[in-house]
Amino acid sequence: MKKVGIIMGSDSDLPIVRKAMDTLTAFGVPFEVHIYSAHRTPDEAGTFAARAREDGFGVLICAAGMAAHLAGAIAARTSLPVIGIPCKSSNLDGMDALLSTVQMPTGVPVATVAINGAANAALLAIQILGVSDPDLAARLDEKKAKDAAAVLAKDKALQDELNG
Repeated sequence: MKKVGIIMGSDSDLPIVRKAMDTLTAFGVPFEVHIYSAHRTPDEAGTFAARAREDGFGVLICAAGMAAHLAGAIAARTSLPVIGIPCKSSNLDGMDALLSTVQMPTGVPVATVAINGAANAALLAIQILGVSDPDLAARLDEKKAKDAAAVLAKDKALQDELNG
């Protein structure tokens, strides 16, 4: 199975990134986590991205706040799918990071999830890997069925209470 690379621009993003790590762990998807900055360690970030495919990665997730150039900088150096997690900071409630992540120029696509949407970033990575891994896709289908059943159970409880 291909690995997922998770890159965060700062260790302050770790509490958000842990949700992606937990989701990938629950699905048995191998991953690596690194701190590389688009601005402070551009050579290391670029080298990681350029080598990612040959190093066994299938998808890269990048978490960054404020200017949030990390996902775009990584996407510029790889042909692997890149998913950006814009992180909320004290400035602009994360809207700056969201707009920076989603506004990539033509030719440098970055899939973008919600502000602090690390669990969805991991689920999207799982969906991408599931295209070529039927067992992983089946586990994702099972999760979706469980999620649907939980919502329907809550609806039934509500209907029983209201119509009781």
